[in-house]
Amino acid sequence: MSTPAFISVNGRRTRVRIEGDPSDPPVLLLHGIGRSLEDWAPQYPRLAQGHRLIALDLPGFGFSARSPEPTTLKVLARGVIDTLDTLGEQRPLHVLGNSLGGAIAQQLLVLDPERVAGLVLVNSAGFGPEVALPLRLLTLPVLGRLVTRRPTRAATRMTERLPFADPALATKERIDHALAIARQPDPSAVLLETVRELATVRGTKPGWRAELTAAVAKHPRPTLIIWGDRDRVLPARHLDSARRLLPHAETHLLTGIGHMPQIECPNEFAARVLTFLADTERRTGTLPQGAAPTL
Repeated sequence: MSTPAFISVNGRRTRVRIEGDPSDPPVLLLHGIGRSLEDWAPQYPRLAQGHRLIALDLPGFGFSARSPEPTTLKVLARGVIDTLDTLGEQRPLHVLGNSLGGAIAQQLLVLDPERVAGLVLVNSAGFGPEVALPLRLLTLPVLGRLVTRRPTRAATRMTERLPFADPALATKERIDHALAIARQPDPSAVLLETVRELATVRGTKPGWRAELTAAVAKHPRPTLIIWGDRDRVLPARHLDSARRLLPHAETHLLTGIGHMPQIECPNEFAARVLTFLADTERRTGTLPQGAAPTL
């Protein structure tokens, strides 16, 4: 399967993309809030060498149907677990999560530790209170509904520029794709539920962050944390908090890069991730015979 496809997960339509040899070690790719599996597009040909890649539109995001219950980190993580079960993938995975996807990756570890071989947290939520103003404004009852009810091209263009240090990466194709998602029945409601569950107009709520960090600490795994120093969504100083909270983790700060380094510097990103995966697989004995981290 080399293009996105739809599967039924407990009766819920879920959009997935799978790359690579099914016998290779599995890697799970989790996107951020309001996003889709297209955020990993530059990495499919790079990371699929020696790995089975599994990407999905999270429940209620992209073109996947929502879960019936209100959206929380646990609901999103359970939706990921159910998708893996439907795909028949029961092996421990390397889990790569960008932004909200990083918090979901950690929640997945907490809910099902045996499922997670290692974590790659990319500009991850969960390490500080600061978050971009447009997301905080969505927590306001009236304004949040107004902003999400009728998406406009101008507003979508601004939203697409926010994650990138280079605004040219907010291409017409990305804006068209974001508009197509925003016009689906579920994403607007799920976006508001998620933002209001995790944040207020002042920033992300401390309760869930502290609870998640404490729970993750009980299940240490090889961890790589990557951040762009020009992130305008979750500021790069969160990396300092991540180092304190996860002192065993390997960390990298990328110069001149924003919120989605997997898109903004795909070769450097892939090189660091592949090296980390290979090192982890050597220690655990899961590296395929003759495999090596290459671009």
